[in-house]
Amino acid sequence: MNRQILLVEPNYKNKYPPMGLMKISTYYKRLGDHVTFFKGDLRELVLDDTFEMLKKQLYANDDTVFWEKYKPQICQFLKKGTVSLLEEVPGYQTNPIITDLFRYYRQFFYHKDYFKPGFRKYDRVGITTLFTFYWDITIDTINFVKQLCKTKDGVMVGGVMASILADRVEAATGIKPHVGTLDTPGELDPDNDMIIDTLPLDYSILEEIDYQYPASNAYFAYMTRGCVNKCPFCAVPKLEPIYKEFLPVSEQVKIAEEQYGAKRDLLLMDNNVLASCRFNDIIEDIKAAGFSSNDTYVAPNQYEIAIKNLRQGLNDKGYIKSCVKQYRKLIEKYGAEKMQDVYDLLSDRYLLEEHTATKEAILDTYDVLKPYFEEFYANKPKKRYVDFNQGIDSRLINDENMEKLAEIPIRPVRIAFDHWSLREKYEEAVRTAVRHGHTSLSNYILYNFNDEPIELYWRLKLNVDLCEELGASIYSFPMKYHPIEDPDYFSNRDYIGEHWNRKFIRTIQAILNSTKGKVGKGHDFFCKAFGANEEEFFKLLYMPEAMIIYRFYFEELGMTDRWWHDFTSLTQEEEQQIKPIIERNVFTNIDEMDLLPAVRKVLEYYRITRDDAERWMKER
Repeated sequence: MNRQILLVEPNYKNKYPPMGLMKISTYYKRLGDHVTFFKGDLRELVLDDTFEMLKKQLYANDDTVFWEKYKPQICQFLKKGTVSLLEEVPGYQTNPIITDLFRYYRQFFYHKDYFKPGFRKYDRVGITTLFTFYWDITIDTINFVKQLCKTKDGVMVGGVMASILADRVEAATGIKPHVGTLDTPGELDPDNDMIIDTLPLDYSILEEIDYQYPASNAYFAYMTRGCVNKCPFCAVPKLEPIYKEFLPVSEQVKIAEEQYGAKRDLLLMDNNVLASCRFNDIIEDIKAAGFSSNDTYVAPNQYEIAIKNLRQGLNDKGYIKSCVKQYRKLIEKYGAEKMQDVYDLLSDRYLLEEHTATKEAILDTYDVLKPYFEEFYANKPKKRYVDFNQGIDSRLINDENMEKLAEIPIRPVRIAFDHWSLREKYEEAVRTAVRHGHTSLSNYILYNFNDEPIELYWRLKLNVDLCEELGASIYSFPMKYHPIEDPDYFSNRDYIGEHWNRKFIRTIQAILNSTKGKVGKGHDFFCKAFGANEEEFFKLLYMPEAMIIYRFYFEELGMTDRWWHDFTSLTQEEEQQIKPIIERNVFTNIDEMDLLPAVRKVLEYYRITRDDAERWMKER
């Protein structure tokens, strides 16, 4: 086959690359299809495709011009229609055919003719989805990209959101999504027996985009699928209804290392690995993949990898882009003066810009540049880590599996602590893990579900206390519950739990913003962030947001004490009037409200904005 395949991840922020699309890319490339991966502004996708169409016509009329050199100006003209942008472009004012080509493709782009059936480029289009609160950007992406596919049947939508809200996605896009994983033969082509979910990941497609995933230097895999639990807040039973106890990764890691170079870490997305009766086999396979407790990693020569894959024709677009990035890093590291000869070579061969770099020029300069990159990538060994990123079930932790887990370089051990009723099991699990040498721990702490605010405080404080007692390091990541199937809240983050309110939620978010979303060890730090006791925690819940964010400034002014004095001096009647107002966390209409004088005085503190605080601090 020689189909044009477009794989798209919506332009939201996310930590991990789209594993499903990476497997689908492998599938199509094995069939001989051409795959393009895109994440970014969709206008840039169609702009690039429009330029490629125009470029073919330009070369057909004048092949003496290096048209790629003028791509920035031409693309700006296609977007804006400003004629002056083409002043330096050969032939625009002297060659009527070339002039007409520019005018035609400007109108082509302006009128969105790339959506018309006769101009649609792609035989298949695949769009992945993630969190339901990315609803708007995801639906907009699907509705845009589906118009680039030659047929409606060629549009594929899958992933988390599409599986959870399949009917809603279909209603909003006209595309019936795939629910769950691609774990049976013939799901994309009826006559093909490849099981896509078992295929190795195509890491090369990540080279095609500018977006940098925070977790990039890692192999991504599952060693189990699904979960034996049916937690009411979790979507896994719907996404992966059948629990699969062992999916070996060592062979996939070997394939990836040979093709794309070694990765430092192994990031496993299992939802409940300890539920597997083949846990020992899982650990042994991880060790076979090169992740025993003492294994190290040497960062590979990315230049050699790019050259090798260019020669193999694996992903020309991606590895041309990779080489240009590396050229720039080389010059940046050693300085333009020391690298003048290299800089001149790259400049003369048009290898300093992605739009002018060619595969031929890159390969022709390989021998000259090879020694520089050998020095550039003379890296020292580093320790490897394994991360069961989704966490492990505290109720299943015991001495046997923690001893087995110590055979691999796991860091951190993530133990879920979803509700306070798990306190005894959770604490026992932490002690067991530490007893077997697992002193770097982490957990996800769900709040805004059926819990009360004080339960979040108790769970966070327990971790701080355990750190001090056991000499461990526990990082907690509070996660706000989001009802992904609720008709009023699936597409936003506005849900407020039964025992919570908007002000309490904003308080927790304000505190976590200052801690970068995590709560670590250190009793003094915790007491300052969340309060030394329950009374101080409740004080923070009701504290004006600006006083939380700019804690030290307002404390120094004495304003925090004045607010607290005025707040605690309120009578019962005044409290009954002010608390619902504070809990709604809307203070723009105070002047219009019929308020008791003392209440109005206290509410003035809540009208102080972050902009006010920053202006006052600058004026001091």
